[in-house]
Amino acid sequence: MTLHFKCRGGLYPRSNIERYGVPDDKVSWSSEYEDYKPPNHTASSVHGKPWADSNIGEPGFKPLWNSVDGKVNRVSYMGKYAIQNGFPLNPIGRTGISGRGVLGRWGPNHAADPVVTRWKRLESGEIENDGSSKPILQFVAIKRRDTGEWALPGGMVDPGEKMSATAVREFQEEATNSLLMDEEEKEAWMEKFKNFFNDGDVVYKGYIDDPRNTDNAWMESIAYNFHDNSGSTVGALKLHAGDDAVGVRWVDITPDIKLYASHKDIVMEVMNKHLTNLSK
Repeated sequence: MTLHFKCRGGLYPRSNIERYGVPDDKVSWSSEYEDYKPPNHTASSVHGKPWADSNIGEPGFKPLWNSVDGKVNRVSYMGKYAIQNGFPLNPIGRTGISGRGVLGRWGPNHAADPVVTRWKRLESGEIENDGSSKPILQFVAIKRRDTGEWALPGGMVDPGEKMSATAVREFQEEATNSLLMDEEEKEAWMEKFKNFFNDGDVVYKGYIDDPRNTDNAWMESIAYNFHDNSGSTVGALKLHAGDDAVGVRWVDITPDIKLYASHKDIVMEVMNKHLTNLSK
């Protein structure tokens, strides 16, 4: 990714703060932009939270940039990021706002996104084709509570947690509403799907063009594809929205699909992979 778009211009999420305008040719830090004066914003909602950093400059807060800092991974998938006046710089470039916004960490904020897929099938059980005779691949999408956009059911990686474990946990919480299950229901769910979720393929690892990104804090994700080829395991699952989701459903992957942040790029990559495999 050489440019970001969803984190430039307009109001910053959950605020009335307008981003400073950043033209395409001024995004890169190597481009001169003498008039660049972005507003500084770190939401009060992140102060003092156990999952969040302290403010830079506060006593005792000495982050190890570009390193694994205790249980906090401050290494970017994009390579080594620059530090300017003690602040990490977004590896893609300017966003029109400095500070941390609503993100918990300065620098990279790591998420994991499960892309759970199945073939769309007719009542006969045959795979359904679209108008151009291509098989239709579907994925589980959740409707985000904060923006109302459809998205992958991912979430933030807890300190010390494995990325793959995050992906599975977030799918449970957002697509099956496991937070409301009793222990017996959870155990039955895990027993049925443990083998399925052991076979995930990494389909993306990098920067996410997220509207929450700032000059000094940004989202990165690793996306895993879990594919139910027969449609008999997760493909037959009854979905229930939970946690941060207000809706959940199987969605056809089409070229005109609209999704949150960079999620469309990820699901299109997954679709191309499965269509290629199917044609072999």
